[in-house]
Amino acid sequence: MSDPASVRIDFVSDVTCPWCAIGLNALERAIERVGDEVAVELRFQPFELNPQMPPEGEDADEHLTAKYGLSPEQLARNRELLRERGDAVGFAFGERTRVHNTFDAHRLLHWAGERSADNQRALKHALLRAYHGEGRDISSHEVLAGLAASVGLDADAARELLSSGACADAVRRQQQLYAQRGIRAVPSVIFDDQHLIQGGQPVEVFEQALRRLAKLARTA
Repeated sequence: MSDPASVRIDFVSDVTCPWCAIGLNALERAIERVGDEVAVELRFQPFELNPQMPPEGEDADEHLTAKYGLSPEQLARNRELLRERGDAVGFAFGERTRVHNTFDAHRLLHWAGERSADNQRALKHALLRAYHGEGRDISSHEVLAGLAASVGLDADAARELLSSGACADAVRRQQQLYAQRGIRAVPSVIFDDQHLIQGGQPVEVFEQALRRLAKLARTA
């Protein structure tokens, strides 16, 4: 059997984006389906849906109504759709009553990624579950340090990072890089720095992309 094709995937997303949770789980199901055909390096890149969000956050319904003009009925329909799409890829949505500032979460993810891709991936999942599944305040330094510890990272080192300005410049550089490349919505899934898929797509969309890239690699 030939060696697997190597594919780098940059997953540009925000922790408070529900479609990012769906998109990530769908992408990972696709990676499982292609199995040994593709060796994937998955990295997470920062994007803030609400960079001006105050430290105390905002009521979720009020925020979504003001930002998108959604009625209570539309909010309810959207949440039901999210639950259905989440269930289909193994992600359980719970109640999310507030929207939080995510810049410190992105700093923590960058720090985790400096340790290993596995650390970063585990922390990303922990953050998505904490916010979308449990409605936790992912702007709280104690919550963030606890989530870091839950995936095997050093909680004290995480607290030290969060209490300082560490990784802030690096996160902003990455945000600027993807903004310059035209990324305006998330999730944006970039394959080998060339191919873009946006949105919480079904598993099959990501699977087809991976298989095409594997085929191209074999015929190159």
